[in-house]
Amino acid sequence: MLQENSQGKLQEELSGFVEAQAKEFAVPGVAVGVLCDGREIYASHGVTSLGNPLPVDEKTLFHLASVSKTFTATALMRLVAEGKVELDAPVRRYVPELRLADEQAAAQITVLNLLNHTAGLDWNLIDDGKGDRSLTGLVAKLPELPLIAPPGARASYSQAGYNLAGRIIEKVTGLPFEQAMASLVLEPVGLSDTVYGLTEVMVRKFAVGHNPGEDGEPQAARPWGAFKEGARADNPGGGLASSVSDLLRWARFQLGDGEGVLPASALHRMRERTVRLRASSLGDGLGICWFLHDLGGVQGIGHGGSGNGQFAELLIVPERNFAVVSLANAGPDGYSVNQSVVKWALQHYLGVAQQEAEPVAYDEGRARQVVGRYEIDAMTLDFATDGTRLTLAVDIKPEIRAASDEEMPPGYPAAAIGFLPGDGDGDEYVITEGGLKGQRGYFSRDDSGAVVGVDLAGRLFKRVVEASS
Repeated sequence: MLQENSQGKLQEELSGFVEAQAKEFAVPGVAVGVLCDGREIYASHGVTSLGNPLPVDEKTLFHLASVSKTFTATALMRLVAEGKVELDAPVRRYVPELRLADEQAAAQITVLNLLNHTAGLDWNLIDDGKGDRSLTGLVAKLPELPLIAPPGARASYSQAGYNLAGRIIEKVTGLPFEQAMASLVLEPVGLSDTVYGLTEVMVRKFAVGHNPGEDGEPQAARPWGAFKEGARADNPGGGLASSVSDLLRWARFQLGDGEGVLPASALHRMRERTVRLRASSLGDGLGICWFLHDLGGVQGIGHGGSGNGQFAELLIVPERNFAVVSLANAGPDGYSVNQSVVKWALQHYLGVAQQEAEPVAYDEGRARQVVGRYEIDAMTLDFATDGTRLTLAVDIKPEIRAASDEEMPPGYPAAAIGFLPGDGDGDEYVITEGGLKGQRGYFSRDDSGAVVGVDLAGRLFKRVVEASS
């Protein structure tokens, strides 16, 4: 248990570490919260915006991006507990108008497939700012979305899948998604500063995202969220804004007995592994939405979010009644700050030390097998070698940048990666430098042994170009 004097010391140490990390990575503002032994400890550094600075604190709203999925999944689990939705039922039971590129897949995908990213749907549909940008409009466009695997065959992170789950909530409740979420989860849990949409954000103190400009200096990120304003179809998968204090309240709820919102058994079921993840820095497996982490024999559940110049990280350790939240308002290095804060908190509060993966020496033959371009609908990965090291560059597709009338976050320049030992086929890797340092993934092969895809950040990128000899 934390004694008063030790709590004060840890508060001071946490504040010092947060400040040091923010300065090292030149992140304008960072807000951190730790829940330990029932007590909340906060540390913040910096400002909401370089252009219009206000001090960041535990009440400052940041864009949560994909951490929003934990709220959507919990709301659906409430509907499951109330007997209004069945996890193993086909999505078409609730959204009969669903059509996909493959009719068999459209008929087979279940609610659980959406919640644990095993529906076989590619990442997302690009929002062009035109047409019907509601969840109804999203469903109408889903036949355009590529399928990367049969339903249930494998996990591949899908924003579109969670947005479709949001349409289930609308259909079952008869309410707009945002109203349904307020009624099902946000209001009962007491999350008064967890909101959708700029009309709610702008009446509270909020952080502005920042990205490097052409001169390398940080500039305000536009649009404010990850998607253009009015893109309600992306709210289930990434539309929430919240504060560190509200997220610790959310963590308390997840650690509790459901507080009359849903039975404890339904809440705890979300932590049970439904699918294994291979070589993923996101976790060792997936429950219902939550990424599961083996922290030296203790299970952690967590989720991260990546917005436009904003990053969020939430990790909960149920066995130890512990949670840590880190929010940062700069890309790409806000990700690195959040990861270092989580790692520090685990070690200093729980005594859990996470070991970094160590790659093997560079192998030209193995490198040549994987070099080339890989893509999803919005992004490209370019693996290259100069004969001494293998590198990875990540970027938004150039045609998408060219077609956008808004600023878009920069890509990640070429950074070294290394293959990992001990996985049998030698196809697992770790990024060893740059803004994605520590991210792990693996290459996949067809029956002939040729490399045909690569997993990064839980997403399957398919190979489209091999490097010339």
